[in-house]
Amino acid sequence: MAAVSAITLGGGLASAQPTWGPLAPPNPFLGPMGTSTMHGDAGSSDATPLAGPGDGAVGVTSYPLLAACPTVLQGSDGLVVALCTSVLGQDPTVHLIDPAAPAVPVGGSLAQLKLTKGSLLGGVYAFLDNQNRLVAVDGDRKLQRVGHANNALFIDSTVDLSGAIPDGDAVTGLAPDWQGNVWFATGGGVIGSVDTAGVAKTVAVPAGEQVQNSISTSPAGTSVATTHALYQLSLAADGTPKIDWRREYDRGSARKPGQLSWGTGSTPTYFGPTNGYEYVAIVDSADTRVNLLVHRTDTGQEVCKIPVLGAGGPGSENSPIGVGNSVFIAGTYGYPYPKVPEGAGPAVPATAPFTGGMTRVDLDGAGCHQVWDNALRSSAVPHLSTADGHLYTVLRDGTGGPLDGYAFAVIDPSTGSILKRTGLPGTTANDTLQMSALITGQGDYLQGTITGILKVGANGSGSLGSAGSSGS
Repeated sequence: MAAVSAITLGGGLASAQPTWGPLAPPNPFLGPMGTSTMHGDAGSSDATPLAGPGDGAVGVTSYPLLAACPTVLQGSDGLVVALCTSVLGQDPTVHLIDPAAPAVPVGGSLAQLKLTKGSLLGGVYAFLDNQNRLVAVDGDRKLQRVGHANNALFIDSTVDLSGAIPDGDAVTGLAPDWQGNVWFATGGGVIGSVDTAGVAKTVAVPAGEQVQNSISTSPAGTSVATTHALYQLSLAADGTPKIDWRREYDRGSARKPGQLSWGTGSTPTYFGPTNGYEYVAIVDSADTRVNLLVHRTDTGQEVCKIPVLGAGGPGSENSPIGVGNSVFIAGTYGYPYPKVPEGAGPAVPATAPFTGGMTRVDLDGAGCHQVWDNALRSSAVPHLSTADGHLYTVLRDGTGGPLDGYAFAVIDPSTGSILKRTGLPGTTANDTLQMSALITGQGDYLQGTITGILKVGANGSGSLGSAGSSGS
């Protein structure tokens, strides 16, 4: 299949200069911009140049996969490739879906392919490369590239990383750089790069530091957040990863309820007003009030530290949105995750109500300032469309119990107010579990749940019909 770099489907890239931006330049080794990684791009901006469903009438379609689906991606051919974890056995399973098909196939997908189980829930992070192949590291420490053709999935190539990753360790996140190397980080703190010949070289962070979120790349380097510090790395002349800078952050005194590890819950976010990657941001895990931290990518200098989530709770397991001079943070404090990774340690307190909250921060000449702060309880990773100027997410209604409901929400990024709210079917069988959504090239919003995928379609389309809505 020929290499591709931009989606050419029915939805749209922004046709005029976007209000929000700029986005970083597209990575030539990824698939279509906005649909090739869990967080939209290599830099994990959680911003997309594709328009979403908007604030008009929508319909909802359900893909029942009997699996939790945190990674939902779309190739240049319009087919969706999802990396899910089966409810039974918790095996990582790749699903191939045609979102444009008039009916959902029996079983919810066109094809399925199981991978070897690895870390939390069987593995989470993967990306689509410039040949529409899903790239992931399985539980056997093999870098797998999964292709598809004729409505079938197959292993296209394999690189054995067992010589670079210790026994008992597993890859947490991976992303390509601008030279075609695939960077990865393991839960045990090994950071590595696999070159185009399949040769892996690694560097280890200090003992006791873990990597529990994905990693991000930009033309400036590779960013990794451990449970203790934020790093930026590049390659030495011999291809070995080297640490350019390291900045410790306040990780608090213990893991918090609503977080999956003791430390930041952020995948680092590259963003900036000039080239889209002059800054990198995470949220710390300070005890009483968490802070947004922004560093320069070239030096590691801190340019912004500001308390966030004042109306919510002191914790975020989500990657921030970063675009232009603006950063958006969604809180997860108290979120009732059904399972946490082995070795995560007890939460202090053991449980807490899900308080959520969202904050927008803008950088300015003096550092940064809060633009707005609200108490909305996002139960998914929010995304911002630079094409239509909307924030999209799913809100959780209720007290954190099994009868809670969920609603698709369109939010005004200028004010933090809800523009449109549309109820979603079901209760916690459709828990979105703080997973990331996909805005497709057709303008649909695909959201993973613990049992499959929900598609929120624009213009009232959807096999379940239009759900009720209200604004606020």
